[in-house]
Amino acid sequence: MAFEFQKPSNWTFLAGQFVDITLQNPAQTDSEGNTRGFSVSSAPYEETIMVTTRMRDTAFKRVLKSMPLESEVKIEGPFGNLTLHEDASRPAILLAGGVGVTTFRSIAFQGAHVKLPHRIILFYSNRRPEDAAFLGELQALQQTNPHYTLIATMTDMKDSHESWTGETGLIDAAMLAKYSDATKNGVFYITGPPAMVRAFQAMLRSTGLHDDDVRVEEYTGY
Repeated sequence: MAFEFQKPSNWTFLAGQFVDITLQNPAQTDSEGNTRGFSVSSAPYEETIMVTTRMRDTAFKRVLKSMPLESEVKIEGPFGNLTLHEDASRPAILLAGGVGVTTFRSIAFQGAHVKLPHRIILFYSNRRPEDAAFLGELQALQQTNPHYTLIATMTDMKDSHESWTGETGLIDAAMLAKYSDATKNGVFYITGPPAMVRAFQAMLRSTGLHDDDVRVEEYTGY
């Protein structure tokens, strides 16, 4: 579920950064507190601050979901350095699973908007197309940015009601090898829950990739 907030005046951020959002005097709370960190899924050029999350039954998310329009929250940040590298001769390889794509939506859309010369390849894994946040617009972005490629893969199509002709299965060394011409000499970016991040890191090490060429950011509590 996505939530949009008005940008404070003169507030800026870089694609790939995150913010802390604190609820003001919420009607309910729990041991997890009233503040959460969220990757910014909107791009810097867009008019609002958009954050996207998987909904769980926590006090914070119940309050957030039920807040009336124009409710106020406290936004702190931006934080983080999972931002695009400067050397445009090296492609950016983005590895995302599920809602972890939020950070990379910001990077991909900002890159298209400012016409960055970087080659951007987004590997995006979900169980089914129905579960894939922003899938349609990430697919459409390929029509406006020749430097951007989406490689979406589904891991459990048996319960899907939609057709799928793209990749299937997990993002693994074999899938990366299939696109080795595009990913050669790339800088890899990973964001997601700790277990997923560690699994991707181990997979990349198994291919001989050096840790210096991998940038990661973990999130918890989603």
